[in-house]
Amino acid sequence: MRYRADTPALLIEPLDAFVAVFHRPSGATHLLVSPAPEILAILGQRPLTIDALLVRLSADYALIDADRAALSQRVEELVAAGLIEAI
Repeated sequence: MRYRADTPALLIEPLDAFVAVFHRPSGATHLLVSPAPEILAILGQRPLTIDALLVRLSADYALIDADRAALSQRVEELVAAGLIEAI
């Protein structure tokens, strides 16, 4: 399964330790912390599997203790929030 973010539908604004994400279609605003904004940024470029996303996050953000299960859980939370979709 691959995941993608519809970044044109999102208005993203950093707010100190948080990132506010306004989802235009639903009118909902979400406050996110790392790694959620980074996940949105990567999945906004192109759809990826969890494994490919883990590779990108590890390379782009120098992760040393990347955990596939934890990343999968974060992605599913973003799917449930409507910020990304499974395709």
